[in-house]
Amino acid sequence: MHKLPTPTAARLRRPSWRDSRLVVGVLLVLLAATLGARLVASMDDRVPVYVAARDLVAGDPVDESALTRVDVRLDDGVAPYLSARAELGPDQYVLRDIRAGELVPRGSVGPGTDLEVQLVTVNVDAVSATTLKGGSLVDVFLSDVAAGSEHGAKPTARRALEGVGVSAVLGASGSFGSAATTSVQLFVPRAKVQDLIEAVDGGAKVTLVPVPGTEAGARS
Repeated sequence: MHKLPTPTAARLRRPSWRDSRLVVGVLLVLLAATLGARLVASMDDRVPVYVAARDLVAGDPVDESALTRVDVRLDDGVAPYLSARAELGPDQYVLRDIRAGELVPRGSVGPGTDLEVQLVTVNVDAVSATTLKGGSLVDVFLSDVAAGSEHGAKPTARRALEGVGVSAVLGASGSFGSAATTSVQLFVPRAKVQDLIEAVDGGAKVTLVPVPGTEAGARS
């Protein structure tokens, strides 16, 4: 009887870069990763914009501490906001009030020539100024005696300005107690600057009343 030949086991060869199947597999993996990354990127329609880092009032200069960049998804029809794709140019100011955390509308920042306010410093009662901070909004009341009033007539108060922005609260001056005063810098509308100065020069007492909800969290 003839013996049957014994089969020899084939040895497995280690894959080589010369193996076309390995090369094709690697290319397919890279292609899938690239297409996946592009798909994810195309689905992310967020855009970089600026938000107010703190309470800002018309007249505030715009610097790195005033704004923060965030990426947001904006729906169609949303009003344009200030893009953070490019750096802000020099001589930029807040043109209208913006609360902390709000998206910055494109038209709310512009050059100093577009400002409709001027910086005016007034002296107020030191005690009443303790709650004020830069970024607060206040109503300005003037107390004086009307011209032609009888001698000894009591002064009457009138609201001269509404929602005026506070730029800074300076140091107190004068004596201690009820006579102490504090200098406060206000952003006053240009059309009202002369009236305010004339009233103060005429002896009117200035009282600043915070607009509810604006003094808390403002910058110091």
